[in-house]
Amino acid sequence: MNDSERDGAQVSTATTADTTGEAAGIPELVIISGMSGAGRSTAAKCLEDLGWFVVDNLPPALIPTMVDLGARSQGNVARIAVVVDVRGRRFFDNLRESLADLAAKKVKRRVIFLEASDDALVRRFESVRRPHPLQGSGRIVDGIAAERDLLRELRGDADLVIDTSSLNVHELRAKMDAQFAGEEEPELRATVMSFGYKYGLPVDADLVVDCRFLPNPHWVPELRPFTGLNEEVAGYVFNQPGAKEFLDRYTELLQLIAAGYRREGKRYVTIAVGCTGGKHRSVAMSEKLAHRLVSEGVETVVVHRDMGRE
Repeated sequence: MNDSERDGAQVSTATTADTTGEAAGIPELVIISGMSGAGRSTAAKCLEDLGWFVVDNLPPALIPTMVDLGARSQGNVARIAVVVDVRGRRFFDNLRESLADLAAKKVKRRVIFLEASDDALVRRFESVRRPHPLQGSGRIVDGIAAERDLLRELRGDADLVIDTSSLNVHELRAKMDAQFAGEEEPELRATVMSFGYKYGLPVDADLVVDCRFLPNPHWVPELRPFTGLNEEVAGYVFNQPGAKEFLDRYTELLQLIAAGYRREGKRYVTIAVGCTGGKHRSVAMSEKLAHRLVSEGVETVVVHRDMGRE
């Protein structure tokens, strides 16, 4: 993984087990899945270090059995993390049935999906000189494509998607620690990420906001060297026609979306705010939007993915 990227280093929030589930003796469950080479083992090791009981490559059909065993442990196994991947592809079709079984038993479960770009995955497999588990007699990219197709539905159902393309091991651990190392779980947690369109859309974004309708401070010579964190740049952005109204209207929309996410049990949302280079407009808007979310009781982390990249 690339050591130079900053994405994820600023994360500082956390979560822990549900007291209702603990009182009933039913363990909290996290299912870790995603692309081979995207960091599943690192994520699992992080949870193990935080005191979770971790099972690697458990056939999905056995997940309810593992939860039942945890429930009989008299509180000794209160949190279980299960790694599910394509090495168990014969059993993968059973995952949806297992999830339905868990829902019927009122088991609190979350699905964490580890994602990475094709380029990043190819580099990682080539660096360790190992074949992709699904490539067969083909190329690494063939295995990656087959795996993406197999996991597409699970990715869509995931509670949290983490893109590790530009994360090193320590930054991925920081993200996992931020989500699982605290003492109280908020109702909803948001990551507001500024980005530059010229560097590509964040693949783990749930919502995308486009700020390119606002004049670009890049073309104001005295503002060009600064970022959206600068008060003069932020003032310039929000003095433009439509900027404050956009912030107000989008905040209202997010209130509606957040209420729906809570009803559906979704605990994480990543809001990507973009401009051309990810330096001025998107940074200023992200900071203001995050402040609004915090005022609404949403625990929020701000990440400026591309700031300083130019």
